[in-house]
Parts: sequence; structure tokens; C-alpha cells
Amino acid sequence: MKSLIIYISIHNKNTEKIANVIASELDSEIVKVAELKNFDVSQYDVIGFGSGIYMSNFSGFIINVIRKMKGINGKKVFIFSTSGNKKTFFNNFDKKIKEELNKKEAILIGNYNCPGFDTFGPFKLIGGLNKGRPNEKDIAEAKVFAGKIKEAI
Repeated sequence: MKSLIIYISIHNKNTEKIANVIASELDSEIVKVAELKNFDVSQYDVIGFGSGIYMSNFSGFIINVIRKMKGINGKKVFIFSTSGNKKTFFNNFDKKIKEELNKKEAILIGNYNCPGFDTFGPFKLIGGLNKGRPNEKDIAEAKVFAGKIKEAI
């Protein structure tokens, strides 16, 4: 099984921590969005997309990568994220990425989210939200998630 993880992690490197854990468990190639040179993923069996949540959405950079991607049709994919707030009916932050993956006829086999240390905007004034996250429990859950991805391939 050949896998690739594409991620973006800007402010506190929360998503990068989770991306590295999942990549290690899956023995995946891993690349930051900014370093991605080839948008053809036909050589991979599974592709993961990771992002912090910005303004209640996955990063627009990740969405644009998916739009440009070649060879993703029919591929198994998974998504993961870190966020200051939990996903709710009103804060459905993975809706847009799922729509883009659906347009590409990708097969979503997993979705993982955990809290991330958030110091954006006014949260910085109060010392941030979710201090110390992702923590050891989140890392352990990311490993379990990676195991489920292995089973789904």
C-alpha cells in the first residue's frame, strides 16, 4: 500500500503533530501543501488531507490542491483536522472538503478531528483555547485512527 499525506499546519503546528503520527503509523510519504510540486496522485493507493480549521473550514489551500489534483478519481482518501472548537451542526467544518472530494469521486474512508491549541484573534488575549492539545490522548487516538485506515484499505 502506497500512501501520501498532504497537510497544512500554520499557527501552533497542531495538525503537523497529528500528520506525523498518522504518517508514521501508515508508513506514508508526507508533504506540506506549500512544498507540493506534483498534483498527480495516481501512484498512491490512499491519500490523506490534514488541516487546522480556519474560520470554520479546512484551509482553502487544501481545497485548491484537491481541485488541481489528477489521478484522485476513485481513490481512497481520509481527512483529519485540529480545531479550537468542536464540530457541530452549525460548525460543520468538513462539509466543503467532503464536497470537493465527492466532485473528484474520491472514496472517503475516514475522518479524524481533535482539539488543537488555538491562539487566533481574541483567544490569544486569554492564553488560548485547548492549551497542551493535541496531547498524549489525542496522539493515541490518531494512532487508532491510522489503524482503522489500514483496515479500510
